Amino acid sequence: MRSVRARAALGATAVVTVALVAAGLAVLLVLGAKLTDQTDLRAEVAAREVASQVAVGVAYEKLELPDKDDNPVQVVTEDGRLAAVSEKLEAISGAGSPRVRPAAPGTAPAEDDDESDGPGRGEVSRDEPRMSTGSATVDGDTGEYRFAAVEATGPDGRTVTVYAGAPLSGEREAVGAVRDAMLTGLPVLLVIVAGVTWLVTRRALRPVEGIRREMAAITASEDLSRRVPAPGTGDEVDRLAVTTNETLAALEGSVERQRRFVADASHELRSPIASLRTQLEVGAAHPELLDLDGAVADTVRLQDLAADLLLLARLDAGERPGSARVDLSALVRREVARRADRDRIPVTAEVADGVQVAGSRGQLGRVLGNLLDNAQRHATGSVAVTLRAEAGRAVLEVSDDGAGVPEAERERIFERFVRLDDARSRDDGGAGLGLAIARDVARRHGGTLTAGRAADGGALFRLVLELT
Repeated sequence: MRSVRARAALGATAVVTVALVAAGLAVLLVLGAKLTDQTDLRAEVAAREVASQVAVGVAYEKLELPDKDDNPVQVVTEDGRLAAVSEKLEAISGAGSPRVRPAAPGTAPAEDDDESDGPGRGEVSRDEPRMSTGSATVDGDTGEYRFAAVEATGPDGRTVTVYAGAPLSGEREAVGAVRDAMLTGLPVLLVIVAGVTWLVTRRALRPVEGIRREMAAITASEDLSRRVPAPGTGDEVDRLAVTTNETLAALEGSVERQRRFVADASHELRSPIASLRTQLEVGAAHPELLDLDGAVADTVRLQDLAADLLLLARLDAGERPGSARVDLSALVRREVARRADRDRIPVTAEVADGVQVAGSRGQLGRVLGNLLDNAQRHATGSVAVTLRAEAGRAVLEVSDDGAGVPEAERERIFERFVRLDDARSRDDGGAGLGLAIARDVARRHGGTLTAGRAADGGALFRLVLELT
């Protein structure tokens, strides 16, 4: 039962069994009802034929009664006496049998019976006949019958009830034959359903087994460049294979980015560590040659790089920025004022009041700091910051008057450890992580960070966030 094919075959067989049993019972009930209706009709026709003879004044002993086996008949007077009965009809039960039986069947009524008040033709009741089920013994054979009771009034005014029966043996035989045929065919049909379901499910799941085997092989080989086979049928299995291949491609890209990240981080860490070790070894051998300022600078560079790597690791792990309200206007003014005295490139600011966003104050401050560091590193004489509210969004722009970013490189500069050739030659300790961190933080805050061209030809970075 752990097999999907077995469960599917068993489930389909169970459903078909229930459906066929229900349908079979319905067919038997409908068939039985229809045949019973036909039997009732035959009994009613026989009863009305005899009642019509009584209504026209035919004497009881001269009544033409139907075949005794197909339609046993008895005529009963109002006081319960048997006026006429089919030949060799020995007993009837359940169909208004008379309480008083005459010495011999088929005799006329007693002479002291009331006479009719006047001549004329009698009548047969037009009401629906009373139907009942009973048994009759004809010439020693007992069978089950449906009886129709029809009242008739003779010309002499006497009213009798004619009971005519129709055998139920044909109805029972027909229903039994149909039931036996269903019971015989049902197991065969269920075996066919189970077998077909098994084969169809096996065929349908064959691509799934291929996907499973390939995934097991990929797991064993750790080769994420492999892909599972797609049947190309456009059904659910095909979509599963396509989605699996997309997941493998995304996983391969993620692993590749992680490998490249580790390699680039190792490369970036190796230079300041080697420089710092060299300076310390020289200082240990020749204290008078120790470059203390250089050692401190290398240490600070290592510290900044480690902080950047730690922040990137937290961002990759899905760290949420929170939903605290941040006064972006105050944050920009504070950062610009902090740089006023010590930076070689002055920063001018045009800041609107009351611009507030939701997020992490520390991470947004890091974005602003990275953008200003990048602008001051590449500017020739000035850096400008503007902050405004526009259509329900906070728009922060940082521009410089440097050489700008070529249009073809405006997306690549946001990749980790990417520095353009010109920037690499002029970079003062940068590792190519500042813009990558800034964009990741912007995305975590539900915003965007893009690069463009400033009015004076330099670089323009635009950060857009939702206002609170």
